[in-house]
Amino acid sequence: MTAIDPDIRGEGMRIGIVWSRFNENIVRELLTACDRELVKLGVLPEDIDVVSVPGALELPLALQVLALERKAFGRRYDALVALGAVIRGETYHFEVVSNESARGILDVQLETGVPIANAVLTTSTEAQAKERADVKGAEAARVAVEMANLLKAVAG
Repeated sequence: MTAIDPDIRGEGMRIGIVWSRFNENIVRELLTACDRELVKLGVLPEDIDVVSVPGALELPLALQVLALERKAFGRRYDALVALGAVIRGETYHFEVVSNESARGILDVQLETGVPIANAVLTTSTEAQAKERADVKGAEAARVAVEMANLLKAVAG
């Protein structure tokens, strides 16, 4: 049996991050944790590009442009990261935004072959989102790097 071990070394990688400004104070915590972890994994700060969108439903389109066009910053990305926070309200809108943003992110990943770490928090309260932001931001960085390395190993 042949196995490919997880590899979270980010040296030489280019990573694009798209973050939602809705619930900005929480998403900035995600962004800070993600950026810090990427650097810790060996990704150079100048190889991390960050763009923002108004809300979680706009994440998939921006991710798709970065994955397909790869011209926004004149570079090709090894992986992308989606950051956002959707907090339950009193209407059905929470479910729509949560489900459709996740589906859109997954679709972009599958259609383009560019790995996308989905760190869009979906919580019942703002307190829950704040509790998870630091951990999920760092986790997204590790997922992005690991998946980029896995695809390189499999593709040869």
